[in-house]
Amino acid sequence: YKSRVVQYLQQLAIITPYARLSMDYSNRSDEKKGMTLRFERRSEQMPAQAREVKHHPRSVNNLLVQQLLERTSTRTLLKFLTNDLSGISTTVAKKLLDRLGKSFDADMSPDELNDKQITRLVQLLRSTDDLFKSPDGGCLSPLGEYNLNLGIQKVIEPEIIATARDKPGAYDGHPFIVEAAVALGGKDAKEGITVVRFANRIPLLFEGGADVATRVANSKVKWSSYKIDHKKDKIGVFVSIVSTKVPFKGTGKEYIGDDITEIQLSVKRALQSCCNQLRAHLAKRNALRDVKERKSRLLKYIPDVSRSLFGILEGMQKRKLEEEEGFERIASPRKRLSGMMSPAKRFKPSESEKTSLIRRLANGELTETAIKQHLMDAVEVNLNAALGEDEHEEGGKSKSKKDESDRQPLYLVPIYDEPNGIHKVIRHPLFDFFPMNVTP
Repeated sequence: YKSRVVQYLQQLAIITPYARLSMDYSNRSDEKKGMTLRFERRSEQMPAQAREVKHHPRSVNNLLVQQLLERTSTRTLLKFLTNDLSGISTTVAKKLLDRLGKSFDADMSPDELNDKQITRLVQLLRSTDDLFKSPDGGCLSPLGEYNLNLGIQKVIEPEIIATARDKPGAYDGHPFIVEAAVALGGKDAKEGITVVRFANRIPLLFEGGADVATRVANSKVKWSSYKIDHKKDKIGVFVSIVSTKVPFKGTGKEYIGDDITEIQLSVKRALQSCCNQLRAHLAKRNALRDVKERKSRLLKYIPDVSRSLFGILEGMQKRKLEEEEGFERIASPRKRLSGMMSPAKRFKPSESEKTSLIRRLANGELTETAIKQHLMDAVEVNLNAALGEDEHEEGGKSKSKKDESDRQPLYLVPIYDEPNGIHKVIRHPLFDFFPMNVTP
């Protein structure tokens, strides 16, 4: 189980970059089997603490309602609905009581409800859609894109990484938030798609093939649309799901099923958002690779092309000398046929151009080496034009590099409660911006 222990600690270091993890293991019978693992702290930004909230009406069941009725301090059923459940106002509570029928009264004591009435109440709460708002994710404690990025960089060290957080969602009255990251390359990375899963910031190691993250990554995302080869590229997919109730499958709680449409779509949107961020970079990388391959192919044939061109020019020079001496040559069949071709399909140099080439050839200005050098220069110019370097002057080029190096990624983390003691805040009609790690 050594590999599983190491794998668990590595994934735990990814999801907790704000913590320092260490493990020392020594084997008394065989010292070579001992090992030491260290994962230093990378981030100073702690995730927001989870907040305790009341149960959403659509998330209750018979047992939970019975427990709430036993523990409630309210004296009437109307007060119980408004005080012990979330999102129910007095007006909504009265509408619910009207729908429950004559056997329910607003002033009746919660202790008076029997099993049949509890079942009726639960059925109504779970089936009502028009009176309750969906629960928000303000009570949850996701890791955050910033920390997720740092954690992956610390452990995996990928070539490039993109992170995304989908908007909070809900299923059966339980809020959830999906965070995802897609990384390319990295140490010990394997070709293909490698999925790393977290539930409430806890690594999931087993039953990965049936998990919603694995199935979405393998079958729901069209990687080729984002310039990614899912068979040859080394792709790391990281999905973290936090919820008040994670819908595990099986008693082992090792994977999250893909039968909940809301979570499946949220995971897909988060991964697609990551891929969209990578697409621009990958398109530029692929264009650079194609240009380099084209240059390599052209340079490979330059010696043969220059030698052939020089041979053709020598033949022209020889025929010119023979014509000057009065020797007549019979035109070849290919040349006779070319005379019947349209001017657009053949190139015929003028006499002055022929004379200039022969003169340069006779003076030694035009040699095989010179032709080879001109072809290599043409390839370099073509490469620079393809890369767009001809659009930048030397000063502007260095300036753009400096600007690129000075850029820092910006991560926005939603704050559901206004922090106390922070005065450096940017006010806007649509939002308030609170800088992180600012000393009051």
